[in-house]
Amino acid sequence: MAQVDTERFLKDLNELRKIGAYKTGVHRPTFSPEDMESRRWLMDRMREVGLEPSMDGIGNVFGRHPGPGPHLLVGSHIESQNQAGWLDGALGVMAGVALARAGLPVDVVAFADEEGHYGSFIGSRSLLGILEDSEIDGLKNRYHGKPLREALREAGLEGLPRPKLDPSRYKGFFEMHIEQGTQLESQGLRAGVVTGIVAIWQFRLVIEGMQDHAGGTTMAERKDAGLTAVRLLARVDREFPLICGPRTVWTCGRIALDPGAPSIIPGRAEVLFQFRDIDVPTLERLEECLTRIVQEMNRTERTTTTLEAMSRSKPAPCDPAMQAALAEAATKHANGQWQHMPSGAGHDAQYMARIMPAAMLFTPSIGGISHHWSEDTKEEDLALNIRIMADAAEAYLRG
Repeated sequence: MAQVDTERFLKDLNELRKIGAYKTGVHRPTFSPEDMESRRWLMDRMREVGLEPSMDGIGNVFGRHPGPGPHLLVGSHIESQNQAGWLDGALGVMAGVALARAGLPVDVVAFADEEGHYGSFIGSRSLLGILEDSEIDGLKNRYHGKPLREALREAGLEGLPRPKLDPSRYKGFFEMHIEQGTQLESQGLRAGVVTGIVAIWQFRLVIEGMQDHAGGTTMAERKDAGLTAVRLLARVDREFPLICGPRTVWTCGRIALDPGAPSIIPGRAEVLFQFRDIDVPTLERLEECLTRIVQEMNRTERTTTTLEAMSRSKPAPCDPAMQAALAEAATKHANGQWQHMPSGAGHDAQYMARIMPAAMLFTPSIGGISHHWSEDTKEEDLALNIRIMADAAEAYLRG
């Protein structure tokens, strides 16, 4: 059996958190000096465990196992959200390094920009060959507007090749990640075997009314796009619970009112809305409900609402055999203290699942906190889960 060095695994994680340290978390936005320092640091750790490291033209760091297969691919990402946590992404990458150190035939990958500073999963999509140069040309940082091409040039990545993964090399992809929720902690559980990654369906609702004076226009005359937006969302919140699944979530992430002044009735509102579930029929029911609400409100409101579907991703079910290996290892190391569960967040694993079997293992998040510098997980839970993953990886390779 592979003997994973949990002490060194924790030491590596704590060394990595020093790069871009922010309070108890990290600030390593994609292609920043801190991010690039962490990628070079990772390549050194890969060399130490016998992997052959490289970095491609989009910033993916890859450690190739030099020995015979069958191989596994293990990893996640190491850049962070702004002023965010030390484990989100980094945990999965250093888990791969720990498995390689234990002698398992794994390649380790740190995907670039999973956090979406410049685009949507550009690192994993590049490895799949579905990130076109034309898209790279048009992408900009969502916070400060720097073009991706400029960021790549400043990071020393301009002109480097972007090779595709060869899925025939791998028996599967494993990713360890913090849960980013409270389901494990609230039940006193220490591990989660992920059943699949939810689909995210995103919509834009544009409400057209009439801009007018907030004092001189009577309530009977108003065509207030802002009030329509509020009433529409309140209705969604009443009706969705009647048709949703047990783990469905929905979010209004943005309401923009035009012109957005305190004494002007808004003549236009734009609402960005999404819902998530792992079950496609549930997603379809929710979209039908949203469409019906918009149609009915267009008959009763003095405004007009247009519904636009922005994106409909597909759920990514985890591979049954890989789940079974994780479940068996979790039973061995944490009997009665683990569960099967879906992932409510997106991960690079959902793209790897398009070309090879894929599975994920969740550790608890203290307080459910993620994407914030106070994100944390107990060290004993981190050590437990790397043992679970090592045993599962070895068993799956033998199977």
